Amino acid sequence: MTTTNTRSRRGPRPAWVRYPALCLIWIVGVPITTLLGRRWPRMLSRAMTRMLAKWPAYRPAAHDVLVCAYFKSGTNWTMQLAVQIAHRGRAEFDHIHDLVPWPEVPARAGWAVPVTDDSGWLASPTSLRAIKTHLPLGVVPYEAAARYICVVRDPKDVFVSSYHFTRSAAMGPMMPTVAEWLDVYLSPDTPIGSWAAHLASFWTLRERPNVLFLTYESMRVDLRATVERIAAFMGVTLTAEERDAVVRRSTFEHMKTIGDKFDPVGSPWADARGAMIRRGQRGGSSELVTPEQQRRIDDYWRAELVRLGCSFPYDEAFAAAYAVTGSPVAQVMPATS
Repeated sequence: MTTTNTRSRRGPRPAWVRYPALCLIWIVGVPITTLLGRRWPRMLSRAMTRMLAKWPAYRPAAHDVLVCAYFKSGTNWTMQLAVQIAHRGRAEFDHIHDLVPWPEVPARAGWAVPVTDDSGWLASPTSLRAIKTHLPLGVVPYEAAARYICVVRDPKDVFVSSYHFTRSAAMGPMMPTVAEWLDVYLSPDTPIGSWAAHLASFWTLRERPNVLFLTYESMRVDLRATVERIAAFMGVTLTAEERDAVVRRSTFEHMKTIGDKFDPVGSPWADARGAMIRRGQRGGSSELVTPEQQRRIDDYWRAELVRLGCSFPYDEAFAAAYAVTGSPVAQVMPATS
């Protein structure tokens, strides 16, 4: 099925919408969340999970490259890599979601091109397209003909990035405190579902030829090698000029200059500009959480992986990358496919 690709409703809200909405939130929203107390963070988290929990009636096909990354785990960067590789370093778009479907978001919301829209992959010189999802395998259908790129990021950095994103793009003054949000993050009410369950679902299929399992940290070590690895996985042979173009367009510095092409819609009272492409660091969680909180995150998610029977080497990949002070050291886990 082919549908017309219309530009989604995105970008910052006009001031005449945002400022009155912000005043209303301070007058009504903030007092209500204060009254709800400790219940508010869990209510917010559950609402986020319900909003992004369903996959539509679509089976991935041979032209689909699914970017399967947990919330705030390098999704936009990996999408940019996949899109630029699919277009041989020449992809142009007003917004990334004019080319990349996001199936768990209802099509009526207009946030992304529908997954049933064939125009993207038909216009691609490689006849490939990227699809974004934060959902675990099982909810996301597995098809041998499709390709799955799973990106896993240090959950300490995931927490910090998700906190900043949720506050700036959605909650504004209604955002829970860091301590309150951490309590929810380390619970069955984790926003957008369990980090460990997402990882474990794809880890079980890591040896399959159509599954590429990467850590965000290993991708950051060598961008050129990451481009070559993903291109080979996608079955795309790039010329030296095309490879250079993909690398150039996928640097954090370049993506920061075109951040509006990745920004979400955002709440009427929030300013989502720059929310998606913020810092792009690895091992920078100490900007928001204490060493004790870092250890608490490590302990919780390590135990969850054990409970799920997942053999992913957590300490080698994440916990061992921190000194006692919480500062990152040079060690990172090699990518696994």
